[in-house]
Parts: sequence; structure tokens; C-alpha cells
Amino acid sequence: MKRVLFLGAAFALVALNPSTLTCAQKSRPELRHVGRTVWNLEGGVFFATDGRIPNGACFRINGEVTDHVFFEKLKRIDDENGTKYLRGTVAVTEYPPKLDVSILIHDVPCSFLLKDKTTEPLTKEDVRNLRLRLFWKHGVELRPTARFTEPVMHIRELQPNITPEANDLQKRYEWNLNFVLPSEGVPIEDSLVFVFESADGSVTARTSARL
Repeated sequence: MKRVLFLGAAFALVALNPSTLTCAQKSRPELRHVGRTVWNLEGGVFFATDGRIPNGACFRINGEVTDHVFFEKLKRIDDENGTKYLRGTVAVTEYPPKLDVSILIHDVPCSFLLKDKTTEPLTKEDVRNLRLRLFWKHGVELRPTARFTEPVMHIRELQPNITPEANDLQKRYEWNLNFVLPSEGVPIEDSLVFVFESADGSVTARTSARL
């Protein structure tokens, strides 16, 4: 199972003698100024990851978190003072009362090496047995979200790019799930964590959407 990893900077700690400390102190004014970065959040938040059914098919998840008004002209600004969210000149500190969540699931090869055996495709039973758990993450703290609406699921059969001579290919599908998530009062700095579990409780995929 592939997980999303957030890699921070690595720092090596060394013991310094007083003369070395003096040199280090003199070089401090030469440190480069932290720049200002502006992120355009128009359209919502997007997320993606790969997962795998235990001893079974591999799959890809693509999704988005949207609202027809909230993300309009919304920007995230990172600078030496930290992070802030603005719509024009107005500070935004919380999510709207609700968010629209859309998730697309389809199978992918577990390996692209020709010597590896082809993995069985993701089946309707595989997806039916998946369980989705949602959390709001603030720092390292995870808390369950409010209960979201029952997802509306659309299933589409995928057609092969090349028609086989014999009708011996297993059918492949993609699943699109849509639901509404209550989010009133949630700080905008919090990220939304998606955890997919198999029937036995094993984590098959995990990803997050963060502004």
C-alpha cells in the first residue's frame, strides 16, 4: 500500500567550540530572507493516492473537496509571519457549513514490471467491502468528522482500448462517490483525512485534503 508521506527538512546537530560559535553568529545576517508564496484555491482542494486490497487488487483514488461559493477567489498566503487565508482582503478562518466531496476509484496495476503476473481487477465486491472513515487533523490530533450523508455511487464499465479477439477479458469498472460533509466551525487550517479500510479492518489507503 502506498501512503502519502510528508517529508520535513533534516538537520544535522554538531558540537561546536566557542570559536566556531562566533563564526556562526557572524554569518547569520547572510541568511536568505524567507519568500512569500501565494496559492490560488479557486475550485477547491484535490487529493490522490494509491491503495491495495489485502492479497488482492491495487487501486487509485482521486478526489476533490468543493463548494460553489466558499473557494471563489480564496487564496492561501505563506510568508515569514506564517499562513493566512484571504478572500480579497477579508481573512477566512473557518470552513463553510458543509462541503461537497467527490471520490473516483479505479484499479491500477500493482506492478509495471512485465515479469510480474497481472493482478486481478478491482471487483464490485471489493469496493462494496471498503469502509471509509473521515477525520479532521489539527497538528497531530485526529478527531472524527460529523456524520456525512450517504454517498451517491455511480458505476461505469471501462472499455478496453483494443478489442480482444476473444471475449476473455474480465470487466473493469470505475466508481464515483459523492456526498456532503458537515464542516461548520472547523478551522480552515485543519486537513481532512480519508482512511479506507477492508472488511477485516486493514487500512487499504490513506490520504488527506489540506488547504
